[in-house]
Amino acid sequence: MPLIAILKVVFAILSLVVLAVAGYLLWSWWDGRLVAHPEGGLVFVRDSWRLWTGIGLMAWSLLGRVVVVPLLTHGDTSPSEPRREAGVVVAGPDGANLYVERRGAGEGPTIVMTHGWGLDSTIWDYASRDLGRRHSLVVWDLPGLGRSRTKADAITLPAFARSLQGVIEHSGTGPVVLVGHSIGGMTIQTLARDHPEFVRDRVAGVVLLNTTFTNPLHTMIFSKFLLTLQKPLLEPVFHVVAWLQPLVWLGAWQSYLSGSAHMANRFGFGKYVTRSQLEHTALLTTRNPPGVQARGNLAMFHWDATGALTDLDIPVLVIGGDMDIVTKAEASRAISASAPSGHLEIVEGVNHMGFLERADIYNAAIDAFVEGLPARVRAV
Repeated sequence: MPLIAILKVVFAILSLVVLAVAGYLLWSWWDGRLVAHPEGGLVFVRDSWRLWTGIGLMAWSLLGRVVVVPLLTHGDTSPSEPRREAGVVVAGPDGANLYVERRGAGEGPTIVMTHGWGLDSTIWDYASRDLGRRHSLVVWDLPGLGRSRTKADAITLPAFARSLQGVIEHSGTGPVVLVGHSIGGMTIQTLARDHPEFVRDRVAGVVLLNTTFTNPLHTMIFSKFLLTLQKPLLEPVFHVVAWLQPLVWLGAWQSYLSGSAHMANRFGFGKYVTRSQLEHTALLTTRNPPGVQARGNLAMFHWDATGALTDLDIPVLVIGGDMDIVTKAEASRAISASAPSGHLEIVEGVNHMGFLERADIYNAAIDAFVEGLPARVRAV
């Protein structure tokens, strides 16, 4: 989402500044200086404070996350892991190659899960464990992220929706339940907007997690301020990130090592975040190509699916967080109110990544939703 992406750029710049200062101090210590000796003449001097300060800042630049992560989080009782299972690459529309995994072995409709922007399908680790015991799951990487590949000009919400349509067709012939977090929820709404007949025919229910229905700048904190910056600042910055991807990627990894990437991603969590959850998220948003992420953020700036669910009489569950600063709870309420069969749940104490920090609540709600679908659907 754009807000976290903006924070990542800011923190990455600060991390590079710290690295540059460390390099300067070490160089200036080595270079030394000439000072006048009390007894006459000049003496070559190296200031020890420059050496030790430079070493300290350099250590922070390369090892800071070891200190930062424990300071920002709680300990883990059940770590989130970026694990993979056996997957396949499916030829998708718009020249995309889509990485798809099937998990679980339950009865009833398949649950197709679409992750948020900058992440990949490994982020569904908790969901795979909790839901996979009773349901069949399909998880996939959005085009350009994880192991999925696509052309630069195909990083758009309509293209993502067509890719999701392809994943649904690949999953089998029966009805599916669509689950989407953040841009995953936006992708589902785009599919409903652009291909309503397909959704009526193939989708038994929809679950939207911490998402919005329009340009996210309209439904996040500091909305008016960020909207005024969209054209003159934010869009040019994301274009530059896309053009300079190799250099930006190096900076992103340095920011990850220093813990600055973790600081930026911490703004997407509430009070329950654990070490593995923050580490998992920071790792994915670092190793995914920054140019792809920048183009996706630009695509979100020009997207709207207001009322996409209005004419679809299928069950819809919307889950939001009362502390969500990226897609505020008001967005969840608006989506739920627009759906004829919409149901809303707002989870206390969680932010945009609520499906991680309170996976127990989110996954229990998804399980109950699927079990509550008509018996004829669940029996497929």
